[in-house]
Amino acid sequence: MNITLKIASALALATVAFSGVANAANVTGDASATIATPIAISQTTPMSFGTVTASTTTAGTAVLTTTNGLTTTGGAGTLGGTPSAAAFSVTGSTGATYSITLPTTATLASGGSSMTVSGFNHSAGLTPTLAGGSATFKVGATLNIGAGQVAGAYSGTYAITANYN
Repeated sequence: MNITLKIASALALATVAFSGVANAANVTGDASATIATPIAISQTTPMSFGTVTASTTTAGTAVLTTTNGLTTTGGAGTLGGTPSAAAFSVTGSTGATYSITLPTTATLASGGSSMTVSGFNHSAGLTPTLAGGSATFKVGATLNIGAGQVAGAYSGTYAITANYN
């Protein structure tokens, strides 16, 4: 009886041990990835406020719109030249949306004198899209002209960033 019990126990154990193998199934999963075209931005037209005048006693501003309009306030005035909003081109993955980060301020300098540019704004809208893999937009800003601002040709740089959303 002992031998019969041992054989029966061994058979029961073997049945339990191999029952999982008989009911197992395998599958191979698929994986993929697409690397997006890097987003790039370049300036196509520089920003120009044209020629503005400054009062000897009153500060003022020159406000450049994204449609190339220029208005002045306070002691600032216009004297000519062609105001031009900056224009930029963005390229990347077709149909992707992106965001634009503008500076808070920039400085324009001429010799030892300087003026600040503030109020940067763009024409791209809230969620610009790279239709066909590219898009363009314009940037306007406000030039802050001090009372008695020294005459001269002022220039400077500012940074704009484009990122995928």
